[in-house]
Amino acid sequence: MSDKKSQFIRKYKRQSQSIWKGRDMSTLLLYCDVVSSDENNVELSYTNYIYLHRDEVGQVLGLSISKTMLEDNPDFASRYLEDIHMYCFLLVHIDRITAFCCLFADEFENIFLLDPRTFFEAAEMRWLNIIEDV
Repeated sequence: MSDKKSQFIRKYKRQSQSIWKGRDMSTLLLYCDVVSSDENNVELSYTNYIYLHRDEVGQVLGLSISKTMLEDNPDFASRYLEDIHMYCFLLVHIDRITAFCCLFADEFENIFLLDPRTFFEAAEMRWLNIIEDV
């Protein structure tokens, strides 16, 4: 990975304002509106976004979604999603998440050890099983 600042992963420099205060140490940007993209640059707009929040050892705390995405998905009660609600939201948006993460495929693979398409194909099956078992 280059020394260039990552748009995909962010480690907090000050305490997060999320519901996981004190535990929330970094995020992965799973989805965001893309204004433009070429081989060297991706310009983003944050009207719609999905962040995966992680603790200090990388364990998932939950998702935060933009106000716009919450308004567009009224079945969800909060901008912060955990547990089954998190999996449901991820499944609803899995195609756009996959396409977005492909823009950061090298970085994604350095984190998850799989390319985004392979990862989300396997994740989709797992997440469906989790929901069915509830």
